[in-house]
Amino acid sequence: MIPDLEIPLLRTFVAVNDTGSITLAGRQVGRTQPAVTHQMHRLEKALGKPLFAGDRRHLTLTREGEMLLGYARTLLGLNDEIRDRFQAPDISGHVRLGVPDLYAAFLLPAVLGGFARAYPQIEIELRCSRSVHLHAALEREEIDIALMTRQPEFEGGTTVREEPLIWVAARDYPVGASGPLPLALLPAGSLYRQRALDALGHVGRSWTVTAVSDSIAGLQAAVYAGLAISIFPLCALSHHVRRLGPADGLPVLPALEIVLQRKPSEISAAAEHLAQYIVSELGNASR
Repeated sequence: MIPDLEIPLLRTFVAVNDTGSITLAGRQVGRTQPAVTHQMHRLEKALGKPLFAGDRRHLTLTREGEMLLGYARTLLGLNDEIRDRFQAPDISGHVRLGVPDLYAAFLLPAVLGGFARAYPQIEIELRCSRSVHLHAALEREEIDIALMTRQPEFEGGTTVREEPLIWVAARDYPVGASGPLPLALLPAGSLYRQRALDALGHVGRSWTVTAVSDSIAGLQAAVYAGLAISIFPLCALSHHVRRLGPADGLPVLPALEIVLQRKPSEISAAAEHLAQYIVSELGNASR
């Protein structure tokens, strides 16, 4: 009979996988290198299966380790959610959160769901718009906080994560080596658009804009229909599209910085709790 698994063992197991190092995992979970090794031996003994292959410098998961990883992340998520809920102070209020629809669709659902369960008395009003418009709304104090792409002219804010940018196309779309590359892009002024055009310019690839949309839904429609290729953040990659790269004659794209910004005047306790929760959850998810 396999005994009940201990949360600290699973947390260390995930840390070892994510960092690829016993030493780095120890720093992350606050344990010494021998203690981490001992925990992994205990976990393997409890399950009766080896979880890691390779030497200590090149750790890889076994088939059983890969199977455990998904379960471990789920259990840790539930454990942390329960802990957050019972530790949460009795805070109520209304928070106006701004976010581009792209991040709203692909980054925030699980985060906002967890926050709502931990802080059921905080009401969230969501405003979706491009980052440049959200920055202006913050300055006018029409919203309390915003999760958005850092723009060259933006100052301040808390860095949440760096998000890789990727080229995407319909799964059966033929990317030709000749002729202008048809693109589906956000409107002029978008950093996504500028990164795409700059990268193509550096490699001398000709292009033409065949679709412009202010929303991810419009870009997806153009890509799914095979009208054009586009540039998405990695978090938006789905089975509906295929990722393109150097093998398709397309340049590597620089990552974007996602930041959390607050309005100029002091925000409420409810808004500050949501801000810190988003930074913590999305920052941890990117590691």
